[in-house]
Amino acid sequence: MAFDLIVRNATLPDGRTGVDIACAEGRIAALERGISAEAARVVDAAGRLVSPPFVDCHFHMDATLSLGIPRMNRSGTLLEGIALWGELKPLLTVEAVVERALRYCDLAVSKGLLAIRSHVDVCDDRLTAVDALLEVKRTVAPYIDLQLVAFPQDGYYRSPTAAGNLERALDRGLDVVGGIPHFERTMAEGAASLKALCEIAAGRGLRVDIHCDESDDPMSRHIETLAYETERLGLQGRVTGSHLTSMHSMDNYYVSKLLPLIAEAGVHVVANPLINIVLQGRHDTYPKRRGLTRVPEMRAYGINAAFGQDCTMDPWYSLGGADMLDVAHMGLHVAQMTSREAMRFCFEAVTSHAAAVMGLEGYGLAVGCNADMVVLQAHDPVEAIRLRARRLAVIRRGRVVAEAEPERSVLHLEGRPAAVDPSAYFPANADA
Repeated sequence: MAFDLIVRNATLPDGRTGVDIACAEGRIAALERGISAEAARVVDAAGRLVSPPFVDCHFHMDATLSLGIPRMNRSGTLLEGIALWGELKPLLTVEAVVERALRYCDLAVSKGLLAIRSHVDVCDDRLTAVDALLEVKRTVAPYIDLQLVAFPQDGYYRSPTAAGNLERALDRGLDVVGGIPHFERTMAEGAASLKALCEIAAGRGLRVDIHCDESDDPMSRHIETLAYETERLGLQGRVTGSHLTSMHSMDNYYVSKLLPLIAEAGVHVVANPLINIVLQGRHDTYPKRRGLTRVPEMRAYGINAAFGQDCTMDPWYSLGGADMLDVAHMGLHVAQMTSREAMRFCFEAVTSHAAAVMGLEGYGLAVGCNADMVVLQAHDPVEAIRLRARRLAVIRRGRVVAEAEPERSVLHLEGRPAAVDPSAYFPANADA
């Protein structure tokens, strides 16, 4: 039998080595040692790590690459970012949003990022960003799974037309119901918005993704309400609480009650390490709060926790670059997850855990899964995070869609090697 593509001599994230991966008709047809068949193309992984593609389950593509329009966020704070987005929104055109989003998607493919969940602001009555990103979704469908969240950025109740706009956006084809309860005028109104939004999702058979308790307020309690509504409406496994930064300030006794509730309801959690670490704790002197939710504790409870990038070069964050290994690297440090197992968890937080948040079908490295994968210049997931490893080949449905030469520096030092490969320092007893 001839295959479309074979990736030879791969190391898998679970530690298996010397594996060949054969692809046919867009799916993984065989995964075993020593596949002897022919293929239209062969990629030699040379013992390097082959991973499922990276997944960003929390992003804002309507704002991406808009840095400096109409001005810079001088303070670098969340509130100035929100105000700046309010100034930018009336200036948006479908053409400009599409152009920036497609440029970002090009960058994403080069980084092996082949699935993205993007929140889309629906508080612009024109629904400019909605129309633009629906066009982008159609354009990138051959190479990126793009999931769109109807997000009432200015508050479901606080913005007078948000409720109607959200319904209109869902009617146009957006995939997920979003919300931002802590931005409502009162805690009660925030809780009411969660009830309404979850009921909309239940009625339409959709998923839910809420910007939840994104503050330093230890008394913010919307995740509790979200878990309750999830169970009341039978939405287990379809609901995500994003950010949850208030949990870093909550009383430990209350958290000991809250974590089992989240686990019982099957609510996914998405932390955004790059953004949370720079936007939270801004009112603190010293010591400053870290700004990341309690990921290690969630891991201990079996809660599906993932990492998102949130922003790239927009009103809230002037950095970023579609690199989910950069996100995992920051999450690992901020959450102090430095055991071998915890570091591997951080790799899963930008791959399999994030895929579970989005409910991606056919994701993974197993026979029958979509033939989507990334060959990395690393030997295992921990080294991939350490190096933010180069993506040597990015494969979508059995076709190479991006590739790069291995990183290598030439040295001019007497008595030393002629070149340095950063992945040559992998410890032989890494998993001993």
